[in-house]
Amino acid sequence: MKKAVTLGEIMLRLSTPGYQRFVQADSFDVVYGGGEANVAVSLANYGYEAYFVSKLPKNEIGQAAINSLRKFGVKTDYIARGGERIGIYYLETGASMRPSNVVYDRAHSSIAEADMKDFDFDEIFKNAAWFHFSGITPALSDSAALLTEEALKAAKKNNVTVSVDLNYRKKLWSPEKAKEVMTRLMQYVDVCIGNEEDAHLTLGFKPGQTDVTSGELELAGYKDIFKQMIDKFGFKYVISSLRESHSASDNGWSACAFDGNEFYHSRKYEIRIVDRVGGGDSFASGVIYGLLEGKNFKDALEFGVAASALKHTIHGDFNLVTVEEVETLLKGDASGRVQR
Repeated sequence: MKKAVTLGEIMLRLSTPGYQRFVQADSFDVVYGGGEANVAVSLANYGYEAYFVSKLPKNEIGQAAINSLRKFGVKTDYIARGGERIGIYYLETGASMRPSNVVYDRAHSSIAEADMKDFDFDEIFKNAAWFHFSGITPALSDSAALLTEEALKAAKKNNVTVSVDLNYRKKLWSPEKAKEVMTRLMQYVDVCIGNEEDAHLTLGFKPGQTDVTSGELELAGYKDIFKQMIDKFGFKYVISSLRESHSASDNGWSACAFDGNEFYHSRKYEIRIVDRVGGGDSFASGVIYGLLEGKNFKDALEFGVAASALKHTIHGDFNLVTVEEVETLLKGDASGRVQR
């Protein structure tokens, strides 16, 4: 069984019931999630030895977050305990033309204030095949950025393949700060994953006339910036999800990838959204699974797109689907018929 490692923050998610607005809600639904934790859950579901690395407070809420990972088979051996608090985010789910809204309460969380002495990265990356991180983790604090870089150095020293999901979050840092930090970290990355907005705001690459708010895609622009990114950073693959936002409820969903020679655009799915949080993470983990399984980058991309299309139908941050369910969709069965 191959070992995959992710590093980041798992948070307590408090979401309004149904489609209520924050000002309407008298209660919140509770789940746990976060970019790299979501990837670890998917990889565990797909049969990998998935480890999530983080730091959580040594209290009942920290333990509940750990239990939420263990429930789905994620290895938590390398989670440090300590610090003052777990990060929290509040989610108001949008519908139709009203967008979803997220409010963060994650300043001074345990992982944001963790440092190198909390982790033995040589031990963590021993016998590992893959390491995944996102642009969210270095955005948490200067110390989290340094921690991420130390993890990357250790991963490369141990010959581990590295992927990043650029994941720009404007509520965490500015484009200027993101470019400064993320450009430095790209030297360690083999597989770069993100969308057009992430590539623009974290690395300064913008594809043609694509406008994420209108849902208009210009695929030729992607190939051009993918080539520039490979030329600059030496990535093996550059991969982007493609979201056509018809509304908060209905999206077109596909992806494209470039390996330095060939550009490929996947099948597109028209999805009715139940919960879009974690959609990008489910895409990244699907692609990682495909590449770990030895699929070519086109088949890995198709697996990631199909897995993520299914995630949009599941409440919560985690993508709770099996390889078999993804493969059924890949074969063309999108009917949603009752299975019995």
